[in-house]
Amino acid sequence: MATSGTANWSPQLVEIFEEAYERIGVKMRTGYDYTTAIRSFQLLVVELANRGLNMWTFDTESLTLSAGTTSYSLPADTVDVLDGTIRINAGNSYTQSDLVISRTSWSDYMAIPNKLSQGQPTQYAILRETANPVIYFYETPDNTQTYTFFYSRLRRIQDAGTTPTNTIDTPFRFLDAVISGLAYRLASKRREAMVLVPQLKQVYEEAIELAQ
Repeated sequence: MATSGTANWSPQLVEIFEEAYERIGVKMRTGYDYTTAIRSFQLLVVELANRGLNMWTFDTESLTLSAGTTSYSLPADTVDVLDGTIRINAGNSYTQSDLVISRTSWSDYMAIPNKLSQGQPTQYAILRETANPVIYFYETPDNTQTYTFFYSRLRRIQDAGTTPTNTIDTPFRFLDAVISGLAYRLASKRREAMVLVPQLKQVYEEAIELAQ
């Protein structure tokens, strides 16, 4: 029996929307149907991030610290920082070292009496309630050497965009969960499909559990 020999199916945005609409018994016919599906998809992406299910968006970044500077803006698409190290003596094959520093809560950071005290940073705190997350270090970096902060982060799932041929920024394991979640959200906005909402919600939760 012949098989395709490939395993790279990645449906386009328009195919995902069509499948979601078909699950609620509706045909996607108008431009507004497409527009409202994009909006529902973007909100679904926010939900996945809030659930902590976007682990495939894990990546690593670095930040060169400046003497006397306590806080630094992180990339705007940063959801959270998972861990980090401070590199000292960078480039020296004999003395270069990466030292793990601990994350402290925002309330504990705010309780530090003298946040301007300078030295080698040993702690960091994240302020996430801003448009761009901001990271604060304690102690404030001094000028004895250059410190580089290497960190692992979760970034936002990329936007769907408006081009129908776009694909989505999720692994194949989550495709059914994404489509199920989108169908559930679309049904909640269609009078003729609202009766299906409880059933679609259950299907969505089961698909999420399987994908995890």
